[in-house]
Amino acid sequence: MRNTAKLTTAVLAAGALTFGLTACGSDKDSGSSDSSGPLVVAASPTPHAEILDFVKDKLAKKAGLDLEVKEFTDYITPNTATEDGSVDANYFQNQPYLDDFNKKRGTHIVPVVTVHLEPLGLYSHKVKKADALKSGATIAVPNDAVNEARALKLLAANGLITLKDGVGNEATPQDITKNPKNLKFKEVEAAQTPRSLEDVDAAVVNGNYAISAGLKPATEALVLESPKNNPYGNFLAVKKGDEKDPRVQKLAKLLTSPEVKKFIEDKYQGSVIPSF
Repeated sequence: MRNTAKLTTAVLAAGALTFGLTACGSDKDSGSSDSSGPLVVAASPTPHAEILDFVKDKLAKKAGLDLEVKEFTDYITPNTATEDGSVDANYFQNQPYLDDFNKKRGTHIVPVVTVHLEPLGLYSHKVKKADALKSGATIAVPNDAVNEARALKLLAANGLITLKDGVGNEATPQDITKNPKNLKFKEVEAAQTPRSLEDVDAAVVNGNYAISAGLKPATEALVLESPKNNPYGNFLAVKKGDEKDPRVQKLAKLLTSPEVKKFIEDKYQGSVIPSF
């Protein structure tokens, strides 16, 4: 049986409240892990927790690592829980998202090792090709700053829109300079983008949520992010000061092992791509 804790909305809210009450007392220059106990890692269910469960079931015991996985379905609580010490590490995010999160919330989370890329894709239940989108079509995009900008850059890279020169990871629909199809944008929580496909003409969906919803990025996406020079690789992260925790170092080594690479390639068939 998987030793995985699935958190309800109420528990997520409680975790956020706990962070609010304890963040003022956190030490930004040192971590908070107790390296004598199990390593507790917060992760998105797919593919992060699945990859961690493979490590736990197949590799951790031999490496002398006691690993516990906690699943979170949002993009906020894993970082706040890592900051306040409720968990020791997390595995769900990329560098632009973390940079934005640390800046806005005053947290001190740092990357340890990059493991994989989940290509962002455009999906639709109404058309089979991106150029078949009708004039005035509505596209759902994630509503957090980094993933919305990433979504818009994906559309721009495939000729659906044009963005201002030099626009970065804070791009919004207001930065669109050309929109030949007069596309409209509906901002929704990243986790809800697959569900929004019932109500919009197309949606830009993060790879982990696409897989969880039964979508197949490698074959079903109308357009898909290229892995070449891609800054959005997902990594294991900890609170600053915990990078050298022996348990964290063991997990980092296991997550970038040949066994994990083969697991990712075999299980996800190009929908998740190893970054090592």
